[in-house]
Order: sequence, then C-alpha cells, then structure tokens
Amino acid sequence: MKQKKSNLICVAIFGSTGVTAGAFGAHALKQKVESGILSQSQLSAWDTASKYQLIHTIALLFLILAAERIQSKWITASKILFTTGILLFSGSLYLLILSALAGWHLTFLGPLTPLGGLTLIAGWLCMGFFSLEKKQVH
Repeated sequence: MKQKKSNLICVAIFGSTGVTAGAFGAHALKQKVESGILSQSQLSAWDTASKYQLIHTIALLFLILAAERIQSKWITASKILFTTGILLFSGSLYLLILSALAGWHLTFLGPLTPLGGLTLIAGWLCMGFFSLEKKQVH
C-alpha cells in the first residue's frame, strides 16, 4: 500500500507540474519569444517536454493501476523507465530553456534529453514485452 501511495504521489506531482509547465510555456515563454529572448525552437521544445511529461504520466498511472492486479517484472521496469524518462527528457529540456532565460549555458544537460527519450521508448517496449507474458489477471 505504501508503494502505491508513493507512486500516486509521483503521478500527482508529474501531472500538476506538466500542466503548469504547459501553461507557463503558452503564456510566459510565448512572451519571451515575441520579445526575442527565446527562440521559437526553444518554445517548441518546452511544449514537447510538457506534452511528453503528461502523456507518460497517464501511462504511469495506468501501470500503477495494472500493478494492483498483475505482478510483472515488465510493469515494474516500465514504471521505473517512465519515471526516469520524464525526469531526464522533460527535466533536461526545462532546465536548458530556463537556464537560457537566466543567461547560463548549461550545455552539459543536452545529452540527457535523448537519453531520456530512449528511456521512455524502453518503457513502452517493456509494456510490449508484458503483453507477451502469459499472466493471469487477479
């Protein structure tokens, strides 16, 4: 029960910050593009980060609920990969763009974005491997 509660707290944090990030991008960052502080490409990257965060948050919620009825190493792996992927993919994009606003050049964060993307892909593949297992639903 503690595991489910902490997983749901994680989903709540990811969901609320994903919506907040989307709204921030649509309003505050859009103004930064119009004033020439950020590029359209940076705004687009922010939008992608918030969308991917929300999509994978919903997938994570599905996995948490599925894990109540089905024990599978693939579900567990997928949950871990989605969580890590959200942090690496979306988190690195948010930090890169916010650091550009502050005038910092945190280019070392750049490689985390594709690594996070690969982690998200691996999470989806684990869901696929789960579907190949012969498990009984309880």
